[in-house]
Amino acid sequence: MYATPILQLLKKTGQQLDFEIAAATGIPLPKVRRSLSDLSARGDISSCSVTRFINGRPVRGTLCRIAGSIQPKKPGRRPPK
Repeated sequence: MYATPILQLLKKTGQQLDFEIAAATGIPLPKVRRSLSDLSARGDISSCSVTRFINGRPVRGTLCRIAGSIQPKKPGRRPPK
């Protein structure tokens, strides 16, 4: 299983799609998907299936992030007082 490099990548970059994880780590996509399934079953990550359109073509993938993590707020306008 490739849990350690996948978890390190997700901690560093935040949420990622499965094919982005495969490209960043150099692990083959079927092995990444199997590892993500194992990590999700253990409760280490949260995942959901998504469809993104890249160049007009639908691409299905699994979006993953570390379980229980909330992404930091983006800087922007302040709410009115």
